[in-house]
Order: sequence, then structure tokens, then C-alpha cells
Amino acid sequence: MATNATTTNGRAGSASLLYALDLAGVAVFAISGALMAGRIGLDWFGVLVLASLPAVGGGTLRDLLLGRQPVFWVADSTYPWVICASAVFTVAYTSALPVPAHALLVADALGVALFAITGAQLAESSGHAPIITVMMGTMTGVAGGVLRDVLGGTVPMILRKDIYATAAIAGIVLYLLLQRLGLSRRLAMLLGIAAVVALRLEAVAHDWQLPTFKL
Repeated sequence: MATNATTTNGRAGSASLLYALDLAGVAVFAISGALMAGRIGLDWFGVLVLASLPAVGGGTLRDLLLGRQPVFWVADSTYPWVICASAVFTVAYTSALPVPAHALLVADALGVALFAITGAQLAESSGHAPIITVMMGTMTGVAGGVLRDVLGGTVPMILRKDIYATAAIAGIVLYLLLQRLGLSRRLAMLLGIAAVVALRLEAVAHDWQLPTFKL
């Protein structure tokens, strides 16, 4: 009985952490969208639109591909409220204080990391093979940023030379490997997220790029 109770509590704890990370991913991607809206001078409605699409884009793709209906932000109205609050916070903050250097880059890196690992965890929980888990997590992590960049009139980060989707892949692989080595899912998730953020920011700081293919 004690073992069953411990297992149940562990699963509940992992589910709570996953939910918190999903909300955090929505928040930081909404902030990144609002920052881009401010850079290109959109009105308040435009800010809300550009905050919403990256915040729900990756998760919506994740849920559709995994057959999770209704999608997360329709099933739980907390997500739209988080998006609205994040957009308002960004506008209020930037109206009163200067925007921190590289704020958009940091927000994007956090969003990619959070969504990549939560997307991978959901795919893993659905019983998919590791390679599908990696692909699903990567798509979840980068899709929102692609939508934001396209609507913002910039070349999506995933199409640039610097390391972007590769950081998500590396973090997801680390997450899976750590579990195989005996670490708890919760700790593996946190370390995977940290790895994505660290690799993405270090790649930008040191201009790390993948080799190009030319004929």
C-alpha cells in the first residue's frame, strides 16, 4: 500500500510539474511575441495577437499530432488568461523601464526549452518511440517561434545558421538518457530544460553554427 501511495504521489507530482512548465512556456513565448510586437510598432490588439500565436502554436501542434482533444488552451481557460496577463505585463514593464538587452532572445530560449521538454514528456507518456518523442518535442518547441517570426516579418530563427532546433533536440535526448540512467522524470525534465537554454544562449554568445551543406 505504501508503495502504491508513493507511486501515485510521484505521478501527481510529475503531472503538477508538467502543468506548471506548460504554463511557464506559454507565458515566456507570449512575452517574446509581445516584445516583437513592440519592436515593429503594433497596436494593442496586434500585441495580443503576436503574443498569442507563439504561446499556443507549438502546444496546439503537439496536441493535434498526439490526438489530444480539445487542445490544451481550449480545455483549460487558464492558458488564455496567462497569455493576456503576460502581454499586459510586457507592455506595462517596457513602458516604464528599458527593455533588458537580449530580452527577446532569452524569452525565446526559455520558451523553446519549456515546450520542447513538455512536448517530449507528453509524447513519451503516450507510449511513442524515442525518435518520435524527440521529433514531437522539437516541433512543439520551435513551432511557436516560427509563427511569431513570420508574422513579425523576420526570418524564422529555425532557418538561420545558428543553433536553434538542435538545442531542443539535444535537451530532449539528454532528458531521455537521464531517465535511462535512473534519474527521476522530474529531475530529468529540469536538467533537459536547463540544457536547452544553456546551449541556445551559449551558441548565440559564441556564434556556434552547424556545418553547412553545399554542392
